[in-house]
Amino acid sequence: MHKETELKLRASRETLAALREHPLLKKRNKSGWQTRELLNQYFDTAERDLSAARVALRLRRDGEVIIQTLKCRGQSVAGLSERNEYEWQLDKVKLDLKKLDASCWPEQLAELDKKTIKPLFTTDFTREYAEISWGRGKAKVVIEAALDQGFVVAGKRKEAISELELELREGDPAALLELAAELAASVALMPCDISKAERGYRLLDEASYELDLPASELHAEMPLDDAYAALAWQLLGSSQRLAEQYRHKGHWRLLQDWVHCLAELRALTASLGQAAPRPVTKALRASLDALLEDWRPLVQAGNDDEDIRRAAPEQFAEELEDPRWGQFSLETARWLTARAWTVERKGRGERQGKAQLASWLHHQLGEEARALKLPLYVQRPEDLGEQLPRIEGILAWLHHARQVLEVPQQDRLYGELNKLHELAEQPLGEEDKSELLEARIEQARAIEQNRAWKHLLKA
Repeated sequence: MHKETELKLRASRETLAALREHPLLKKRNKSGWQTRELLNQYFDTAERDLSAARVALRLRRDGEVIIQTLKCRGQSVAGLSERNEYEWQLDKVKLDLKKLDASCWPEQLAELDKKTIKPLFTTDFTREYAEISWGRGKAKVVIEAALDQGFVVAGKRKEAISELELELREGDPAALLELAAELAASVALMPCDISKAERGYRLLDEASYELDLPASELHAEMPLDDAYAALAWQLLGSSQRLAEQYRHKGHWRLLQDWVHCLAELRALTASLGQAAPRPVTKALRASLDALLEDWRPLVQAGNDDEDIRRAAPEQFAEELEDPRWGQFSLETARWLTARAWTVERKGRGERQGKAQLASWLHHQLGEEARALKLPLYVQRPEDLGEQLPRIEGILAWLHHARQVLEVPQQDRLYGELNKLHELAEQPLGEEDKSELLEARIEQARAIEQNRAWKHLLKA
């Protein structure tokens, strides 16, 4: 058994061709590009018990070599995955079920009749690979770069494989993100944590691809820094899975949720105050603002316009053909890995970052509620839009950290604030201006009467 640490990046065939000649890879290429054909058969039961146990079982033919592999699904975010992998060389192209013993076989599959395991789908592709190595400080880094092109085939359905895979052989895992980010500055690379096996299962059953990552386990005593890191990683990972699925299916709800993830990440980052000084969050906020500036108005307009919804998948494909999305994803992953918001932080900011989440959040939401000044916008409803960033910050924390807040009727307050947010986003057209202003006034008054809101104002 060994631990596999790799980074998968979806890329066009044109991008893969450009990567072969990329100056950065050329400079660090110690082996030259080599080519091999990899023929892979994946196995599971008819009920897909292995997939449910989060393992993948594969037979691979690599030239004359036959390898049986069992992969245990581990952590995966921003396209970077770490998982345990077991391999055995075999004499023939037939599963050796005896190898799947208690030393590697998941306990939850202990009662499974292994004879029910059958071929399910194939992933056959050509791999061009090279050893990329360089000195990183005093340490050496060795990464296998692989350019994979081929197909996943499940019955009569198939999907193209076209990706760059970077696998760590030696050195710090952060080097994978560094190399990928440098490459993504000039070519379009889409971090993608859907494995080839997951694509096969998705061809068999679209619902098998899980869009929702496990919720962050926040608790009242954890430091604010840890809570923010957990939420930011979750939102980044979810945005990437939503981008992958929208690229694949084009369902409008996926694009809405993608924009919402980015907006929540922006709101949470901006809400940290001195715990994340503005100079160190400037680049992240600017990248998020650029994406939201293009996509939030489109989603808002598309909610009421079918023509916009129909055209959106092609526009999103153009987004993915530009380096912007990949560069944002990889640089944000690097920023979070380094916990860059804590660097050179002193005094009050350091104390806030280390403060217990429940204590900080209770105080923060109280300050934000008072700063929102709802009575003022009952008098000036036309100006409510200027408070959108503050409303979004409150909503983001109520959404993700409700379990650590001792506030009555939180869910009701969240729903009422969402309604106010929707009204504040709507442009003031001449036809329905008076109706919209009146709706804003009524909604602001409804929130003022909410028990949870009154509780926050006193915090």
